[in-house]
Amino acid sequence: MSQFSILPSEQVEALHEATLRILAETGVVLTHPAARQILVDAGAAVKGERVLFPPELVEKAIADAGKSVTIRGRGGMTKILGKGHLYFHNLGGARDVFDAASGQIRRATLQDVRDATRLLDALPNCHTITPFFTPCDVPGELMSLAMYRHALPFTTKPLQGPGVQFPAEVRYAVRMAEVIGPAPEVLTLSVSPVSPLSIPEHEAEAIIEIARHGIAFAPLPCPTAGTTAPFSLAGALAQQNAEVLAALVLAQVVRPGLPVIYCGRLAMMEPRTGISVWGGVEMGLASAATVQIGHRYGLPVNVYGFSTNAHTLDLQSGFERGLNVLLPALAGADELSGIGEMEAGVTGSYALMVADNEFAGSVLRARRGFVADDESLAVEVIAQVMETTHNFLGQRHTGKFLKSGEILLTKLAERGSWEAWERGGRRGLVEQAQAESERLLREHHVPPLEAAQERELEALFSAAKKELVK
Repeated sequence: MSQFSILPSEQVEALHEATLRILAETGVVLTHPAARQILVDAGAAVKGERVLFPPELVEKAIADAGKSVTIRGRGGMTKILGKGHLYFHNLGGARDVFDAASGQIRRATLQDVRDATRLLDALPNCHTITPFFTPCDVPGELMSLAMYRHALPFTTKPLQGPGVQFPAEVRYAVRMAEVIGPAPEVLTLSVSPVSPLSIPEHEAEAIIEIARHGIAFAPLPCPTAGTTAPFSLAGALAQQNAEVLAALVLAQVVRPGLPVIYCGRLAMMEPRTGISVWGGVEMGLASAATVQIGHRYGLPVNVYGFSTNAHTLDLQSGFERGLNVLLPALAGADELSGIGEMEAGVTGSYALMVADNEFAGSVLRARRGFVADDESLAVEVIAQVMETTHNFLGQRHTGKFLKSGEILLTKLAERGSWEAWERGGRRGLVEQAQAESERLLREHHVPPLEAAQERELEALFSAAKKELVK
């Protein structure tokens, strides 16, 4: 299936050239002494608090970067980003839990980290997992590590690490990952540069630590057009690109060939309130363009797919997430995030995780398209039916294409008659998804870690608490 393009190729090149100018002429605020020296030794210049990146340094780092990323789960499942497949994963780092049954929200806890991971493990269209919730019942200094530690025992799928900010978080995440396998095989880590165009000292240290350990790296800027980036989509994308590439250059200078996932989370400011808008169609446009930019560099691209500002599971939520997932999917994204996301990433929902699993199946079906060849065009079948039954239901051709997935069979979406719907209790998709989430949480079993692995994880977490919590 041919890919959908938001920008013509010459405008992608114009965006790249604008990015090179931003990095060379404006630069990035980066004051960490060791990081600055590493970059200066590689050809960068320093101007006050900013590091200026010459185009040849940027281009070399892009060329050096690993162009595919492999991550393996403890159950043996392996996903390779950068080979043309589309994978889905969930929102990471939601603060609140929305209960679809009561319509209320509450703060997330460690138990929600465990339960969400186990539920996502049961959903076939969630291909990799990111720790979903930021638990309120652990100290802030331990939050990222707690998310990873309490997700590891509850999935056998590939588990991507949480966003990190500090080098100590990197070191402990690597040691926790080593409980289930070699860290470069079972872990990815992301760091979010601060928009506009800043890499704080602790984040620079974290990037260096990630590179030294050989962990696949995902620079993850989250600018908002109109507040922390230009209000024009093109300008905001150029700045976002500069933030990704600045982090990429630092990582590649430390470890040439380090695998990189090109990420972007550009949102728009709502002019009437100033808040960040994740539900507008501009998110989908920006994500699709981000895919084009990342693929210009040959890198696998991860962007938001399921995104909404809605506070509940309503028409707004469905409409916004449908638009914003389909545009980057058709543009050729390698990985789409957001399963279970609502309220611009502040909140997550168990019912929505289940619903998004079904929606992801539809997106994968849309991206697969269909083929018009001699068999599917069915000229002879049409002729035969017109000579006999005038009905295609009993034809082998129909059975074959039914089995091949020509029509996606949904589980939650209502496709029956009004009368059948009434007999079933008038349950809509939200009620069906809530019931299914409850069933899966009751019944889905994840093979536990070995007792020695649990002890090792707990010892590492205790050591982290002793070191990090002041």
